[in-house]
Amino acid sequence: MTRIAGKKPSRQNPAKPGPEKRSRAVAPASRRVRSPEAKRPLGDNELVILTGMSGSGKLSALKAFEDLGYYSVDNLPIDLIPAFADLIRQSPETNRAALVVDVREGSHLDHFPAILRKVRQTTSTRLLFLEASDEALLRRYSETRRPHPLGRIDTIRRSIQSERKLLEPLRNIADVCIDTTNFNVHELRAHINGLFQPESGEKNLLISSISFGYKNGVPQEADLVFDVRFLPNPHFIPEFRPLTGQDQKVVRYINRFPETKEFIQKVHDLLVFLLPHYVQEGKSYLSVAFGCTGGQHRSVMIAERMQALLQADGYQVKCLHRDMPR
Repeated sequence: MTRIAGKKPSRQNPAKPGPEKRSRAVAPASRRVRSPEAKRPLGDNELVILTGMSGSGKLSALKAFEDLGYYSVDNLPIDLIPAFADLIRQSPETNRAALVVDVREGSHLDHFPAILRKVRQTTSTRLLFLEASDEALLRRYSETRRPHPLGRIDTIRRSIQSERKLLEPLRNIADVCIDTTNFNVHELRAHINGLFQPESGEKNLLISSISFGYKNGVPQEADLVFDVRFLPNPHFIPEFRPLTGQDQKVVRYINRFPETKEFIQKVHDLLVFLLPHYVQEGKSYLSVAFGCTGGQHRSVMIAERMQALLQADGYQVKCLHRDMPR
């Protein structure tokens, strides 16, 4: 959570792994798009199937699709994929989905190409394959200390080599292949957003504009916190005391002061600058909180004004008043 006013908490960004010697030639991720269809944004009634090497980032990729609004399932048995595609196609509320299929299927994986052909007859489907160099996968398994799905008996290196051979048929029919060797989590999310997000994706960030009272504590979910207690307090005017920041009398009173308009303008300018950078880093949800003493007047008015300004900019914004009297 970043606080505007007061001490700013330290932030740690995962370091991007340096170049590594690869065990096999893999083209850069930006060159691994196999068909023109793979580049177009997903539309209605479409299915993305994620597969690839264990440790290559499939679950992080699945989370990226979930944040983009897709119904997401991990490790769905491949025999259920046609029925799952039918449900997605017939659902009035959920018509885009992403699921993971990988080596955990065992011998059933041999049936996947035929199942994929069957599903594509009724549902627009794209197969996304994630891979990484042997060295990168070995490092990731060393860091997480988790066993390889095929490595209960064999070494991790041999398990990785065996998995490559098992998944080669799927890699050959994939629409998109992404090499994640030199990607961190944020870069992988950004790359997927660039491939699959609609062109208007910059405005797909969901923003919560929250008002609160400091007497009840700062919202734990807040990413950015602005303290508006420097503004004149309507609470000390008897006729305003029972009202809230949604009442026009209170709004006009707070707007009378030049510092109010200047503050709103400066915060709006800051957010307009920050939001595209948050999107680029893979963020899909942002909470901006405004706090006054009780959360009834000033913070409510400012939060609603910020919602209106950002909506006018084309962003999706919801306004929440945590401590405003009901």
